[in-house]
Amino acid sequence: MHAVDTIAAIATAPGSGGIGVVRVSGPLSRKVAEGVLGHCPPPRHAAYLPFRDAEQALIDQGIAIYYAAPFSYTGEDVLELQAHGGPALMQILLKRCLGLGARQAEPGEFTRRAYLNDKLDLAQAEAVADVINAATEAAARSAVKSLSGEFSSRIHALLQQLIDLRLYVEACLDFPEEDIDFISQGRVAEKLATVSIGLEAVFREAQQGNLLREGMQVVLVGQPNVGKSSLMNQLAGEEVAIVTSIAGTTRDTIKNSIQINGVPLHIIDTAGLRETTDEVEQQGIARTWRALENAGVALLLLDAAHGIRNMEKSILERLPQFLPKIWVHNKIDLESARPKIEQIDGQSHIHLSAKTGAGVELLRQRLLEIAGWQPNGEGIFMARSRHLAALNQVRGHLEIAAGLLLQPELFAEELRLAQEALNAITGEFTPDDLLGEIFSRFCIGK
Repeated sequence: MHAVDTIAAIATAPGSGGIGVVRVSGPLSRKVAEGVLGHCPPPRHAAYLPFRDAEQALIDQGIAIYYAAPFSYTGEDVLELQAHGGPALMQILLKRCLGLGARQAEPGEFTRRAYLNDKLDLAQAEAVADVINAATEAAARSAVKSLSGEFSSRIHALLQQLIDLRLYVEACLDFPEEDIDFISQGRVAEKLATVSIGLEAVFREAQQGNLLREGMQVVLVGQPNVGKSSLMNQLAGEEVAIVTSIAGTTRDTIKNSIQINGVPLHIIDTAGLRETTDEVEQQGIARTWRALENAGVALLLLDAAHGIRNMEKSILERLPQFLPKIWVHNKIDLESARPKIEQIDGQSHIHLSAKTGAGVELLRQRLLEIAGWQPNGEGIFMARSRHLAALNQVRGHLEIAAGLLLQPELFAEELRLAQEALNAITGEFTPDDLLGEIFSRFCIGK
C-alpha cells in the first residue's frame, strides 16, 4: 500500500516542552523539506537548519531528519522537524507543512500506514499505543516486548504448527484412494494436543498482559460505618475518602487507581447499603449496585465483632453469582485479634484492621491471586481484550476438532477456522471496520 497523499501532525504531547516534533509522511515529504529548510537533507542525517515560513521569515532553528522510503517508521518518505516545544511555535510549523501540500493526520494514521506497509503487524501496532499509555513500569516493559514482536512471534509459532497440521490433513483428504489410516499414522491427535498446549501457555501470558493493561475493578460494599472508606485509604496509601464515625458519610462512589506489584487495581468505595429515605443516599446506593455489574471482585466488609449477619447475607444474595468475593472482617484492633486469612465454603475471609493497616497485605496478595497474576510475570507481553477473545475462539475450535478425529473433513474445517482466528491477532485477515476502531484510539501524532 502506497498512500497518494501526505500527512502531517505534531508528534509530541500537548503543552510546553524543551523540544517539539512535527512529523510528515508521504510522497510530498521531500517537497515540504525543501519549502521549510531550503533543501532536503541527506536521508537519515540530522541537520541543524533554520525553519522558514512562506515569506522566508524565520520560524525557528532546529533539527531536521529526512527518511527515504522504505526505511522509515511508516515505510514512506518521512520528514521530522524538531524545534523548541512551545505550543504556538508547533502550530506555526505544522501550518507551514500543511501549506506545502500535506494534510492534517487522523488519529493513529502514521501507525496505520506502518501496518499497511508491512513495517509492523497489527499486534505490534497496538503495542505502540500501549507503550505510550502504560500506567506502570511493568506495563511499559510488557508493551515494549509486544512492540519488539515477542507476542507476534509466539502467535506465528502457533500458526506454523497449525498450518503444518492442516497441510497434512488436507493432503490426505486429496488422496482418498489410499487405504491408510492417516489419522493414527500421522499422529494427528498428538500434534493437535501439542498445538493446544502451546495455545494455553500463550493464553496464560496474554491474560497477565491484559491485566497489566486493563487492571481489575475492585468494589467495596457493606453496611454503613464498617470501614470501607478507611480501607480505601489504606489501599490507596493516601486520604482519598472522608472518614467519620457518622454512618452514611460516603453517599457516592469514589474511585481511585492503585498498583500492586505493577498491576493496576481500580478501587471503588461505595455508599453503605441500607434502607434509607435520604434521596441523595438512595442515588449513591443505586450507583453501588451498578458498579458491581462491572466489578472484577467484590470486597464484602463487615464488623469483625458482629460477624456475618442477616444484612450481609442479603447483600450477598443480590451480588452476581459468578463475581469473585472476599469477606473482609474489619476492626480487629478493637478485639485485640491478630490478622489472618482463611477459606470457608470456598470463599476467602480476611481479618484485618483498616485503621492500623494490620492484615492489609494479606488482602493485597489475595487480590493479585484472584486477578490471576503470577509472581514470575517479568517475561510477559502486553495483550488486549480482543486478543484474549481471539485465543478463546481458537481454543474452542481446537476442542471441537479433538472430537472430530474420525470425521476428517469436519476436523479440517475446524483447523481452518482456528487459523483464521489466530490470523486476526496479527492482522493477516482483519476487517477494515476493526482497523478503523483500533487506530482511532491513537493520538494524532502516532
